[in-house]
Amino acid sequence: MPVVGGRVGERASAEAFPAAEGMARRSGQQHGRGPNEAMRRSSQTPPAPRRPPQPEARGAAGGLWLHGLHAVAAALANPARRLKRLLVTEEAEAALAARLDGRWRVAPERVERGRFATFLPEDAVHQGAALLVEPLPNLTLDRAVEHGTGPVLVLDQVTDPRNIGAILRSAAAFGASALVMQDRHAPPETGALARAASGALEIVPVVRVVNLARALDELKKAGLWVVGLAGEAPVTLAQSGLGGRRVALVLGAEGDGMRRLTREGCDELCRLPIAPEMESLNVSAAAAVALYELGRK
Repeated sequence: MPVVGGRVGERASAEAFPAAEGMARRSGQQHGRGPNEAMRRSSQTPPAPRRPPQPEARGAAGGLWLHGLHAVAAALANPARRLKRLLVTEEAEAALAARLDGRWRVAPERVERGRFATFLPEDAVHQGAALLVEPLPNLTLDRAVEHGTGPVLVLDQVTDPRNIGAILRSAAAFGASALVMQDRHAPPETGALARAASGALEIVPVVRVVNLARALDELKKAGLWVVGLAGEAPVTLAQSGLGGRRVALVLGAEGDGMRRLTREGCDELCRLPIAPEMESLNVSAAAAVALYELGRK
């Protein structure tokens, strides 16, 4: 969640902090000066400027800010998403109104573009729109599997929110039913993740589980064939003969790959046919290629 910076309470007065006057008096006496002189010298140092608290900072305590037109429009159109505030520039309001056919679930508040710098990260590409929301509820694995008939993606210790956002975008594009992650080895829902997902966070259910190995067993019981992507696998995904099977596709973190228990929980290991000059693909690129290949079967 974005954090609004600001100094709170640095402009102290003797009335607000009675102890300060006594400390200054004692300091002046220790150096052979009277209390009045000590207080005069102290008052010559101007107080540090205090940034007034922003209403966005106070409201963000119970939610998170989504930003960017795609992410904001998708959240506004998602009935499962609980909305709190919508801040927009004049141009962004017009763009969102066209996408939503004028049906607003929360009243837009018109602001100047500079307002977003007070509560969004410095590098946020907001396009003039920011929506304060509550995180989506976590679905159970069985309900997420029933969400569709497509493959289920399973991530093992993939921690970069932008990678996860890009994977969600590919998952939505290629008809994946859900994305499964281990809760303690995955980032929380953030504006950066939603921005990278370009609206897919509102489309593909995200399931956070305590035990990934147990989740793989549940997927098997639900009738899915668990396939792990590994560079050293004997066959490619295209050679694996998965036609007619519903697949749970497991991807590990870049560098380390899948953990041992995760690998052992797979029914089969497959690889992508990449040139020998390249050791591996970025995990989000690998997910997109693999989902496309599964969709061809």
